[in-house]
Amino acid sequence: MQRWRGLGDLPGSWGRCVVTIGVFDGVHRGHQELISRTVRAAAERGVPSVVLTFDPHPSEVIRPGSHPAQLTTLRRKAELVEGLGVDVFCVLPFTLELSRLPAHDFVHEVLVDKLHAAAVIVGENFTFGAKAAGDVNLLRTLGKRFGFVAFGAELQGLLAQEQTENEITFSSTYVRSCIDAGDVIAASEALGRPHRLEGIVVRGDRRGHDLGYPTANLSTPRFAAVPADGVYSAWFTRSSDPGRRLQAAVSVGTNPTFSGRERTVEAFVLDIDEDFYGQHVSLDFVAKLRDQVRFPTSEGLVKQIDDDVVRTRELLGGQG
Repeated sequence: MQRWRGLGDLPGSWGRCVVTIGVFDGVHRGHQELISRTVRAAAERGVPSVVLTFDPHPSEVIRPGSHPAQLTTLRRKAELVEGLGVDVFCVLPFTLELSRLPAHDFVHEVLVDKLHAAAVIVGENFTFGAKAAGDVNLLRTLGKRFGFVAFGAELQGLLAQEQTENEITFSSTYVRSCIDAGDVIAASEALGRPHRLEGIVVRGDRRGHDLGYPTANLSTPRFAAVPADGVYSAWFTRSSDPGRRLQAAVSVGTNPTFSGRERTVEAFVLDIDEDFYGQHVSLDFVAKLRDQVRFPTSEGLVKQIDDDVVRTRELLGGQG
């Protein structure tokens, strides 16, 4: 897969293509279907498939301070898109100038003049151009004028596994709400895989080491979607050894037993005695074990961690 930053990387011989456009944060199951349709349509036409996305998140440029929690880093997004068989992953730098570009000009300058789109496939709620004035209907109209076809695809839904069988439409907002509530199982159902949190391991206060449970303390990206406070079972993976998943019990919160104030993400990695300091790692959250609790003594906390580790083994043992 080719990865472009902006449209200056287009080869001189670039011909027609099929394009899908969006932020695609999380690359959830709805996104996956949209991108897969794009790949199939491109293959039918014998042209490349292009995923056109934006960085930074448009909301942060238009309304500074409103950046939503980020489900996937740009690097992770590219990896997931590549796994779907896309030919080109193009990141368009989102600027104030781009945000003010009228919808008609966006289509003409980006989709027609630069990418030579033969077909454009977007979600049915897709909007574009200054003040989000463009929608799928306008895209279809402009397509007839400029020689491409446009499709608005309905994002797949899932049935809520609760008392009522309500269908939930896949969206990044829905996934964020699940993670914010600590419901990493529901998030996994919508994503088609566990929610991943990445970071660099930094020095902590070594309190876990003193308790017999040394932890890897993650420094996460600024806007990362961190699950609600609690203890979770997760897979721990080092970027230097991506093929090896390690079981981990992960604490998210402020360490109430020790009157902590700073929110941290700490992973106790099972069955390995190693200092992960300075390494880039990822956590794939599988299930929430419990809420954060303040214990009257450190002995009580250790007893509870013992149980957390046992439950983590039970949950992850059969997943290999």
